[in-house]
Amino acid sequence: MPKLTKRVVDAASPKASEYFIWDTEIPGLGLRVLPSGRKSYVVQYRAGRRSRRMTLGSATVLTCAQARSRAMEIIAAACKGEDPAAERKAKRTAITVRELAERFDAEHIAVRLKASTAREYRRNLRRFILPALGHLAVTEVTRADVAKFHHDLRHIPYQANRCLEVVSKMFNLAEMWGLRPDGTNPRKHIRKYPEKKRERFLSSSELRRVGEVLREMEAERIELPSAILAVRLLILTGCRLGEIMTLKWEYVDLEEGALRLPDSKTGAKVVHLGRPAIEQLKKAKRIEGNPWVIFGTLEGKPLSDLQPFWQRVRARAGLKDARIHDLRHTFASFAVSSGQGLPMIGKLLGHTQVQTTARYAHLAANPVKQAADDVANTLKGALG
Repeated sequence: MPKLTKRVVDAASPKASEYFIWDTEIPGLGLRVLPSGRKSYVVQYRAGRRSRRMTLGSATVLTCAQARSRAMEIIAAACKGEDPAAERKAKRTAITVRELAERFDAEHIAVRLKASTAREYRRNLRRFILPALGHLAVTEVTRADVAKFHHDLRHIPYQANRCLEVVSKMFNLAEMWGLRPDGTNPRKHIRKYPEKKRERFLSSSELRRVGEVLREMEAERIELPSAILAVRLLILTGCRLGEIMTLKWEYVDLEEGALRLPDSKTGAKVVHLGRPAIEQLKKAKRIEGNPWVIFGTLEGKPLSDLQPFWQRVRARAGLKDARIHDLRHTFASFAVSSGQGLPMIGKLLGHTQVQTTARYAHLAANPVKQAADDVANTLKGALG
């Protein structure tokens, strides 16, 4: 067998079937000659126990020197345990991030996530992730791509961080599904933006104003009674918005004074009710055939969105910066002020992690500080 040179390549003439001329200098480098007369360089190597053959390019495009150089790179990679042919095939057949997102939705979001979380994941994909990364092949997405995407959302840091979490989970699953090599998640080492945890607590006077507005609305008979009930229950129970908005009468146990929720953010749980909350539920309007405590205007359906109503309440009460979730924080702050310990508050709020309740620890010091101030002032008076 001759060494492949331009003269050898040019002299190779077609035959009835394809044949190969193998190079004597680099084992595995060859020239394929088809019956049509088309000639191309190939390289043959072993990947584990498998024999691989890879086309390098047309002999009319590559020179012998270029083909020899490429063949040496591929053989060297194979010696290191890599499989260039398999990698090339994977790149050619790689799905896009948009296609990955479709599988991610079908096999993870729709199956494993709660409805509210699923909606947020899909929103992040639709509005932010897919417009930026959807056209890229899954195998080609780099850390630089994800870092740029995250950086472009720096003006909305909370949203940027939530999107980063979705990207991370999606590419973890891509590895598990064999769509990317293990340990190549492009989200790795990208730091989240600092987030300021906003904790707003309504004071007694602010709650009084909210109560007055709710009574006024009740007297006006313009707003839905169930919307008014929803706000009162949020204040009196410390429940999450979703827990009240999806509350069914079958979950309400008035005899035991409890809400037996089959599902919540932390799984099934029992919410123990104080007497004021029980009284609100006892006098609440029920609609025959509608299982929902917070019913809407559509027959048999719950109220879908409390935000517009709450915005009207807080506007009339002069509390334009108060969010619905702040009612839950307010419940916790009043519990601390009444002398309840953090473990008990955690049980009342349905926390599964001690760290979640620990955010209210600083409030527990307020009564102690007030007591210290009172004692010191008494002693000061005694000292004259």
